[in-house]
Amino acid sequence: MAYQRLTTDMFLQICSIRTAALYRYWDGKKHGRKLPRRADIDPAEMKPWLPGLVLVDVIEEPERRITYRVVGTAVCTHRGYDPTGRPVQEGLYGNIREEVLENYRIAIDEQSIVFDFDASPSRSGLAREVGTLFLPLSTDGDHVDKILIYQDIEPLTLPGLNAVQPRQGEWQDQRKRAPTAG
Repeated sequence: MAYQRLTTDMFLQICSIRTAALYRYWDGKKHGRKLPRRADIDPAEMKPWLPGLVLVDVIEEPERRITYRVVGTAVCTHRGYDPTGRPVQEGLYGNIREEVLENYRIAIDEQSIVFDFDASPSRSGLAREVGTLFLPLSTDGDHVDKILIYQDIEPLTLPGLNAVQPRQGEWQDQRKRAPTAG
């Protein structure tokens, strides 16, 4: 099965309501630029998404370093640890390491949104990630220096625990409803 990633707004057809609302918030902060700046994002306006948010710093010189700056509580619970302050290469969580790192590369080098919908169960097995949205930010308008990431995490219900991975076709139906956590 191919890794599931979209780099256009076509992801809006399959993501949760909460993820779509964050994308529209980010898109509205561009103010005619290709990407919004970190300063355009107001933490007070981010309350609905805070538990699922991750902010990473991108430093290019002397070589690229990507570091977790802020990690929401739902993300830490899902992973089973808090990666704040760690390099992404050490603290990342996902099914396929190379593909997760590719999401960061696309967001930085192509200055593109990335929607990753390759399901990652929580370490406890009691929740699953139903989508991760990478939203690049640029202070100077030329280089991505931060990425705002939203991990949409949903607790598994008893039937969901029995089926950990949804069957083909179930994903789309489950993603369209608003998640109960994250």
